[in-house]
Amino acid sequence: MGPGAEGKPMKIAVTGATGFIGRAVLAELSRRNIAAVASSRSGAGALSGAGHRAVALDLHEAPADAYERLGRPDTVIHLAWSGLPNYRSLHHVDSELPTQYRFLSSLVDAGLQSLVVAGTCFEYGMQSGPLGEDLPTRPENPYGFAKDALRRELEFLKSSRPFALTWARLFYLYGEGQAETSLLPQLRHAVTRGEKVFNMSGGEQLRDYLAVEEAARLLVSVALARCDAGAVNVCSGRPVSVRRLVEGWIRDYGWAIELNLGHYPYPEYEPMAFWGERRKLDTILDGR
Repeated sequence: MGPGAEGKPMKIAVTGATGFIGRAVLAELSRRNIAAVASSRSGAGALSGAGHRAVALDLHEAPADAYERLGRPDTVIHLAWSGLPNYRSLHHVDSELPTQYRFLSSLVDAGLQSLVVAGTCFEYGMQSGPLGEDLPTRPENPYGFAKDALRRELEFLKSSRPFALTWARLFYLYGEGQAETSLLPQLRHAVTRGEKVFNMSGGEQLRDYLAVEEAARLLVSVALARCDAGAVNVCSGRPVSVRRLVEGWIRDYGWAIELNLGHYPYPEYEPMAFWGERRKLDTILDGR
């Protein structure tokens, strides 16, 4: 366990613990010798590192004693969210949003004092350039809308039942275990199949990419800070073109494959250039 108030060990629970980000967060906690309660629908799966206690918890059928089952944690790192990677599905608004709020508000009602929730850069919508947390949110897809609405609901909840909330807006993550439809797994599969070319867009769009291991390090650091920070961009703060990113992967892995640029159109639901500002994040990290 990590240090908590008055030097006591901090009790941490992680939801969505067997997902892409959850596994990396558990590995980071293990690296810091912090044992967590790791919840997922099955209660099993790839729990990275020894010492974590697995708990089966389905948010859509969450029991009344969920806070107890999570070990009455001081801080919850909340990563659970179903229906991805279909960002445009109304499931996020119709089903996931009310389920998420019901679950998280029940933890607060039961005594939770600190909450770190994974948000998304899609909350900013089609705004271009460097994105700071003070910008108004303008989500353009149901996933971004549902995340933004959940943040607002939790802010309202704080006015009557105070707790520390950090809303961690994640940008573009990559690494082992991500969805097979993501860029890096698709590229790796093409190489494995012996394909000579890899079809992609023009690749000139600028994005904010972060290795999932680094994102996990930042999330854990923010959780340990137990600050009431509101929205915080968890990002690199550096724009990079998709083309340069993919060319870097090819070089670093020593793959022999050519890029067929311009094969796919640019996505209509994203601006051509945007990345996160991370001054707020760095302030939190410098304070630790």
